[in-house]
Amino acid sequence: MSTSDRTPEAGHYDTSTSIAVRRFHRTHGLIPPAVEDQEMQLQRCLKQLSQKEKPIDKYLYLSGLRNTNVHLFYRLTTKHIKDIAPIIYTPTVGDVCLQWSHNYVQPEGLYLSYADKGHIASTINNWPQSVEITVVTDGSRILGLGDLGINGMGIPVGKLALYIACAGIRPEATLPLMLDLGTGNQELLEDPLYMGSRRQKVSPQEELEFMDEVMIALNEKWPGIVVQFEDFKNPFPALERYQPQYTCFNDDIQGTGAVVLAGIINAVKKSGVPVKGQRAVFMGAGSAGVGVAKQIVEYFMREGLTEEQARECFWFVDTKGLVTNDRGDKLAEHKVYFSRDDNAGKQYKTLPEVVDYVKPTILMGLSTMGGIFSPDLLTKMAKWNERPIIFPLSNPSANSECTFEDAVKYTDGRALFASGSPFPPVDYEGSTLHPGQGNNMYVFPGIGLGTILSKATVVTQSMIYASAEALSTALSPSETAQGWLYPEIARIRDVSVTVSMGVIRAAQEAGVDRETRIKGMSDEELEKWVRSKMYDPHEEMQKVEEEVYSYTQELAPKGGVRGSHL
Repeated sequence: MSTSDRTPEAGHYDTSTSIAVRRFHRTHGLIPPAVEDQEMQLQRCLKQLSQKEKPIDKYLYLSGLRNTNVHLFYRLTTKHIKDIAPIIYTPTVGDVCLQWSHNYVQPEGLYLSYADKGHIASTINNWPQSVEITVVTDGSRILGLGDLGINGMGIPVGKLALYIACAGIRPEATLPLMLDLGTGNQELLEDPLYMGSRRQKVSPQEELEFMDEVMIALNEKWPGIVVQFEDFKNPFPALERYQPQYTCFNDDIQGTGAVVLAGIINAVKKSGVPVKGQRAVFMGAGSAGVGVAKQIVEYFMREGLTEEQARECFWFVDTKGLVTNDRGDKLAEHKVYFSRDDNAGKQYKTLPEVVDYVKPTILMGLSTMGGIFSPDLLTKMAKWNERPIIFPLSNPSANSECTFEDAVKYTDGRALFASGSPFPPVDYEGSTLHPGQGNNMYVFPGIGLGTILSKATVVTQSMIYASAEALSTALSPSETAQGWLYPEIARIRDVSVTVSMGVIRAAQEAGVDRETRIKGMSDEELEKWVRSKMYDPHEEMQKVEEEVYSYTQELAPKGGVRGSHL
């Protein structure tokens, strides 16, 4: 290869590269002459980030960094994951999606429009890289914000950034995918800057036919690709249709269920109440809530209950009150499983009425109704339970059913708490209490990594359950001693290793794995192998230096006068 044949790529403009590498990439002179160490790069990034006042401005800065120097972006993200994750995903990503078309600068994923029907494969062929995992949405139910059309692209982009940072899936092996199937959001259709198709949302049947073509095309292009569905208004049809034949899962249903289950496993143990004595009231009876509850049903069954006994531990509340068989309305199909038939004809129309009726041990929120866990309800939970389990899981923070501060205050510091969005620690009676956060990023990166590495043909329910079980064991001794329900988020890459190992073992037990080299490995050997397969942005530039050296047999100059280009 002659030097004249090489065209610099965006990642070649890294200021930590040696002069030899810059000459090889033909970026010498195009970068300021100082050869910086990576820590100095991070300090500059942090300083620039601190100068942005609004979260969305911080996001836009980081987005630009990711698109111009991907390895530096992930060095920054992995080293400061606790601070960066809320900017690149929830809660900031909600505002990002609302303004996606207005802030659009450059392509960051693939858009498949309904007008592409019949030739989707040719559109997918325009994607230039080999893909192992995609996050796909139709934008019809973005977080708690509703139908945002193609503005929902911020979700796949942000989600895959966490797959990369938390589980070490290589950046170039990921595909953010938006299905532009129209929108029922009239405000978007009337917005001149909206960049999606200006048509009403297609029918459910038309969407399934479109999805059939998408799934076939994806798997023809990249056989065995892991497909993660995200933020579909009705996620069940696609999951039920494709789960038996493709490598796919839905994070809203299965990932949320798994991460909450891990917290519940630890909370139930700490509560001192056996599973047969647990009574769970769910505020919010959408697909995510039902998915969570079904995961907990499986846990209760594994602890010795029958399916019927486990199902009877749950009471669901929606906007019309307690979900019952005789309420008089036609229930959505996903609500039927938990619908009560033991209410003796009486209807309980509000959450406080249901709470007084059930006297729950667990209060779970997936309603997006901010503050609905009132001080009165929290006080009652503390009256009935020594360690009440309070999980307000709605995102973003403004939609959380209660704050950590209120949960501590009104339960006398006894609540076993986990939320969907982050809350600050609370000082209580001389101690600093730390909230648990049931963030899906604890499990979905590990599910994706384990599925890819095991070469699983499908994602089984046993693999999803294994991710929760593995997460529940991932706490360090000090975290356990402090009563935490989830590990410190700064350890997320170690946590993802634990989760991915659980997923791999479950895939092996189910017989859906195709990676034969690791079947006989011990846990210690498997952990070492998993870590060896993870992308590490802190090592990437050293690999580049070694590759250039081996190609040119020219040692990169080290030391010397800092800033010299000689």
